[in-house]
Amino acid sequence: MSCAQTVVDYGLRSLGLGERLLPRSDFTLCQQVTLIGSGLIWNLYFAFFALLFGFFLATGLALAKTSLNPWLRKSANGFIFLFRGSPLFIQFFLAYEALVLLPRAGIEIFGMTLGTGWLTKAWAGALIVLTLNTAAYSAQIFHGALMAVPKGDIEAAEAYGMTGWTKFRRILWPTMLRLAWPSYTNEAIFLFHATTLVFFSGFPAFQQRGDSLYYASYFAGQTFNPFVAYPIVAGYFILCTLALIGLFGVVNRRLNRHLPGAVQRIRYRPQMIR
Repeated sequence: MSCAQTVVDYGLRSLGLGERLLPRSDFTLCQQVTLIGSGLIWNLYFAFFALLFGFFLATGLALAKTSLNPWLRKSANGFIFLFRGSPLFIQFFLAYEALVLLPRAGIEIFGMTLGTGWLTKAWAGALIVLTLNTAAYSAQIFHGALMAVPKGDIEAAEAYGMTGWTKFRRILWPTMLRLAWPSYTNEAIFLFHATTLVFFSGFPAFQQRGDSLYYASYFAGQTFNPFVAYPIVAGYFILCTLALIGLFGVVNRRLNRHLPGAVQRIRYRPQMIR
C-alpha cells in the first residue's frame, strides 16, 4: 500500500470516515504519521471549543468578580478557586466518576441519571471539564486586566456620557483584551497541550475514534517501540503551537493597531537554559 493510499484510507478515520480496521502488522511510518494526525483532529476540536466557550464564560466570571453584588462576587471567587486550586487530571477523574461510573452503578446525582446519554462520551464530558478549567484561569487573567484599565480611560468615557454596556463595550472590554492578551495566549497554549489528558481521563473513545495519544499508544503497544509514535505526537503539537502563537499574534497586533510603534509581537523564544 502506497503512502498516498494510506492517507486516503486513514486520514479521517478519527471522524469515522475511511478504513475502519486499524493496521495489525507491518506498521509503516506513513501509517503512524497519518493515524496520529487523524487523531489530532480531536485535540484541535477540544482546544477550539473549550477556548470559544471558556472565553465568554471567563468574561462573565471576571465581571462577576468585580461586581458589587456579594452573591455574584463570592460565587465567581469560589468557582475560580475550585478549578484553579485542583489539578486538571483530578477534575477529569471526578467528572468521569460523576457522569459515567456512578450512573452505571445506579446512583443518581441530584435526582438525575446523567450517565445514559451524550455526557458519557469524551466529545462532550471531557469538553465540559476543559471549558470550565480554562474559564477559571482566563477569568483570573481578565480580572487582573480589568483592574489595570487606566482610570483616565474610564473618566474620559464617563465625560463623553458613556455608561453601562456602552462603556464596557467601547472602553473596558477592548482595553481588558489588549492588556490580557499576552497572558491569555499562554493559557490557550496550555489548554491545547492539556487536551492530551483526555486520553487518560477514562471517557471512552467512540468506535476507536480517539485522539492523537490514542493512536500513539496503540502503535507503541503493538510495536513495543514508543520512540517513534510519541515523537510524532510531539512534532504535531509543536507545529500547532507555532500556528497558535502566530494566530494570537495577529489578534494582538489588531488589538494594538491604534498604538503606533507600541505593538509587541508575540514570538516563540524558547529558554534553553533555566
